[in-house]
Amino acid sequence: MSRTSDRAVAIAEAIRAGFDRHYALFRYNAQQAKSRYEAADWHAIRHLARERIDFYDARVREAVERIETGFGQTELAAGNWVQVKRHYVALLAEHRQPELAETFFNSVCAKLLHRTYFHNDFIFVRPAVATDYLDGDPPSFRAYYPAQDGLRATLRRMIVDLGLACPFVDIDRDLGLVMRAMDEWLGADFAPQSDWQLNVLRTLFFRNKGAYLIGRLVNDGEVTPFAIPILQDSRRRLYLDTILFGPDRIETLFNFSRAYFMVDMEVPSAYVRFLRTLMPTKPESELYTMLGLHKQGKTAFYRDFLAHLKHSGDKFVIAPGIKGLVMGVFTLPSFPYVFKIIKDKRSKDVSREFIKKQYQLVKAHDRVGRMADTWEYSDVPFPKARFDAALLAELRETAPSLIEEDADTIVIRHLYIERRMVPLNLWLERCSDDERMHAVMEYGDAIKQMVAADIFPGDMLWKNFGVTRQGRVVFYDYDEVAYVTDCVFRRIPPPRTPEDEMSSEPWYTVGPHDVFPEEFGTFLLGDPRVRSIFMNHHGDLLDAEFWQRKQAAVRAGRFDDVFPYSESVRFRNRYDEEDTAPAASLSDPSTVGLAATPAVPPQPAH
Repeated sequence: MSRTSDRAVAIAEAIRAGFDRHYALFRYNAQQAKSRYEAADWHAIRHLARERIDFYDARVREAVERIETGFGQTELAAGNWVQVKRHYVALLAEHRQPELAETFFNSVCAKLLHRTYFHNDFIFVRPAVATDYLDGDPPSFRAYYPAQDGLRATLRRMIVDLGLACPFVDIDRDLGLVMRAMDEWLGADFAPQSDWQLNVLRTLFFRNKGAYLIGRLVNDGEVTPFAIPILQDSRRRLYLDTILFGPDRIETLFNFSRAYFMVDMEVPSAYVRFLRTLMPTKPESELYTMLGLHKQGKTAFYRDFLAHLKHSGDKFVIAPGIKGLVMGVFTLPSFPYVFKIIKDKRSKDVSREFIKKQYQLVKAHDRVGRMADTWEYSDVPFPKARFDAALLAELRETAPSLIEEDADTIVIRHLYIERRMVPLNLWLERCSDDERMHAVMEYGDAIKQMVAADIFPGDMLWKNFGVTRQGRVVFYDYDEVAYVTDCVFRRIPPPRTPEDEMSSEPWYTVGPHDVFPEEFGTFLLGDPRVRSIFMNHHGDLLDAEFWQRKQAAVRAGRFDDVFPYSESVRFRNRYDEEDTAPAASLSDPSTVGLAATPAVPPQPAH
């Protein structure tokens, strides 16, 4: 082997070692989440989630520094990268996370070589190592067969196998509730077939105060997705809060407006493959992202984006809605995402660096299902012919420093991509009365849930919120986001004189962090139809004392329970005490009547 080849092998090995270190720390983070959950240390879980956001970039920097220190510029020249890539592929032959390792290679390559010096031969534009049948040892999911032991015993073993080091309040009661809910969902005509089984992913999904068991019921070849949230009461005792059935309810757990799960996965591609059987319409990019592998999510998204461009012909256009003072937004109508850039010419006195920090703040924070997640990209090439003339003119006018042009391509140096939503102001203009009621109530709920997570949205105008496909209201304008605990919520002092009352200028001092909630109505409630709904359901948002109470709760370390399913589906709200016995149609006859004395499901821990 030549010296050049030896050095290429060494560089490839250094990159793989950097990735292996990254993924070992990623798994350790998820393992810590389990122990913190068992200890009911909710603040530590939030800290773990924030800390993990920066893992990937830190490991890429370490790998780049190691390679730059250990190898000369000649050996790092573009001409050697084809050999490095070839040796790297050989190193991934038996790897359990090859797709992630390939993305890591791309990131290191992009840092070491300027964009103009690397091309498709140097990086993994398409996967080189297949993951279609890759699985761990033991396998990524457990299979249970209720026909052998009866459903109750099978469910009990399924819960025991999770290995949680906390007692249950009353597991027999909870299993009875699960069986009753299963009976209602499957219906009286359900008949177990020879392949009847429950498949459950081997490790729990942790987020905030919840641990989620994710699985599927298979019968006669048909798949029914389910998830069981496991919560704790104030005495650190566990209980099954509900069981969620069907793709729609499972998708709400993995919604782009929620914080990433912490999951210990030896083979992440096997987890994604399993999850896609539960949510067939959910793209891999979003599943990888929600598993905390947001860089892999970006890679998968970009591959999907390139494929979509090849099979579509519409043009990128300015996104509908009121134009932002800071951000420019465009979209491809046939593709359900928007592309956001920070304008050079901004109507607010804020720096580009400040806006980037705001987006990073939201990414690292608990989004409580109410703030849109984004993928951040640099140096993205677009086919120039696919740009609408009005959009191209606006980009040249408002963000010339962000674009490079040649005859066929436009490269945008920095942008954010997020799921497309209908701006709430447009929604309210054309919706029905029932939809208006729902949207305004959702709007107020969104603000209150963000406040409970220590987020003040700042600019609360309708245009800064969007309506998702599921009808949820989500916030997406982050340039004025602040921590609730950094704000000073005040009432407007009464005027001292009639002249004060008539003055266009305030007669009172206003500090840099002062917020006057009673002013919100001036900007939000011009439409009497909206005002009536808002005042009936969320009038307290105009009261400074409401904000002060919430602020005090956050400062005291109390976090409200915000779970990704409605209160109505929780067992405590769904069944009376006498409804805890299992349904006969799904029960093994020998287990009927074994449930413990019925008890009301406990209050969650705070």
